[in-house]
Amino acid sequence: MVKKQKKANKYSEGDLIDLFGLNRLKGNDKMALMSEWTTIDMPILTAFEQQTFDIIFENAYQNIEGWNEEELKMKFLAFVVILGHLSDTKWYKTYYEREIFTKINDIYLYVKTDFMIAKGNMDKPKIPYFYFQEYKKLKDPNGDPVAQLLEAFLIAQKQNSLKNTLYGCTVTGKLWDFFILEDKTYCISKSYDCTEKDGLLQIIGILRKFKEILETKLLDK
Repeated sequence: MVKKQKKANKYSEGDLIDLFGLNRLKGNDKMALMSEWTTIDMPILTAFEQQTFDIIFENAYQNIEGWNEEELKMKFLAFVVILGHLSDTKWYKTYYEREIFTKINDIYLYVKTDFMIAKGNMDKPKIPYFYFQEYKKLKDPNGDPVAQLLEAFLIAQKQNSLKNTLYGCTVTGKLWDFFILEDKTYCISKSYDCTEKDGLLQIIGILRKFKEILETKLLDK
């Protein structure tokens, strides 16, 4: 069993590409699975969802640049997750602020995940399907959200001997980027701006599409 180390290295995206032989693709049309995931119809919102959407959109449009990390989570991200229909079910649960770590070829990896969807019991996540890393600024001195998302992917592959494709996203400021890791190849979608109404609707639609992919293709029920 790997023990948590007191201090972990901070790797960049480039470091992880070099260390683990990863292949990087950029664009919604560069991987068939990414194209499938991000090709959506605009989601239909109920009256209550539309009211919630209007409130959080206007709040983000006016204020997102000034929010700190907790304000971003409480005033915006939590509601986007709800509108994306990513709630707990009997097959999977949502987890926040979980520490995960492992060693791969004597390289220690550690990350605190902002949000994950995983199969688990009570407070114990077991098989992860989706990771979400967020930072309120486009450039943050405390870490590289893409690198941390990739570390979470690699840790999940090692700990669970996963053959399933892994999904995730990063939020940096107002921009959302969606990720897929398949074996050693990862693909990054185009960026979606949550301060544009169509952009926010697309984000919600992509999250809902992930729920469909999870329940029809990834889950071992």
